[in-house]
Amino acid sequence: MPKNKPIKDIEKAFTSVGFASPPSWLKPYDVLSNGEKMRVDLARNILDDKELIIFDEFTSVVNREVAKTSSYAISKAVRKQGKKFIAVACHRDIIEWLEPDWIYDTDEKRFFIARESSTALKSDLISIGLT
Repeated sequence: MPKNKPIKDIEKAFTSVGFASPPSWLKPYDVLSNGEKMRVDLARNILDDKELIIFDEFTSVVNREVAKTSSYAISKAVRKQGKKFIAVACHRDIIEWLEPDWIYDTDEKRFFIARESSTALKSDLISIGLT
């Protein structure tokens, strides 16, 4: 985590992305599960002073329930921080939980406003943005 950030900010970032287990906070990164690593990486990105977060293979390494809850948590955290988040994903089940502003469908090579009918998208690879 950034050395210039207070512990309270780090705790808040961990909790905001669904990594809320203090005993897990004490473990070395390399012994964390894939889902825990994903959430730690998201927290680290939230703590950075950058406005834009880009996350490739978003939720690909976690089970679908963790993917949904993580999507909801990151959506709330990113919006609260006033950041922009672009997720590249191959799973559509996260769309309703992430509540993106837009979706890019790689098969159709076009953007959709998320409310246009994200369920009509057919491709396996999508980019999702919160702006």
